[in-house]
Amino acid sequence: MLTVAPPDAVELRSNATFEALLWALSRPGDVRTLPEAGFGAIAETLVDLECSAYADTPVMREHIVASGATLADRIDTADHVFLSAPDTTGRQLAGISCGSAVYPDDGATLVVAVAHAGQRVRLSGPGIKDTTEIALAVLPGFWAMREMLCLYPEGFDIFFVDGDQVIGIPRSTKVEVL
Repeated sequence: MLTVAPPDAVELRSNATFEALLWALSRPGDVRTLPEAGFGAIAETLVDLECSAYADTPVMREHIVASGATLADRIDTADHVFLSAPDTTGRQLAGISCGSAVYPDDGATLVVAVAHAGQRVRLSGPGIKDTTEIALAVLPGFWAMREMLCLYPEGFDIFFVDGDQVIGIPRSTKVEVL
């Protein structure tokens, strides 16, 4: 008889985090609840030995190293980018990996701390019936930079994290600033 050990607390948290992230990207603009606030559970769920990741804080860099992933010293070499304090010039975002026409899946995943309030945008595309509107406290010029970089199928996916709440916007989503 084959027996399987029940999942422990770490596995349950990782599964719940993965499910929240999956649904957030599947239904752009919908707010999903993570099992805990911050980037820790997200990094634990997404980052592994085959990834490279960049983080702008020492705590997140420690999470990356603990996962066994390669700690990237620049955004342009990272599969996953964790930004708790994006720069105000937008130069950080300009260097993010967007994949290529042949390998669009090489585009990075951006995980950024942003309040779910502020500038209103209208989203349309796959996973959205007609349109949906959300508000995010993004930097001036963020959406213009994203539009310039995300020439579908190339681009990057974004998770906007506010405490234990997450909104996902995949590269295929069209964003209109209101």
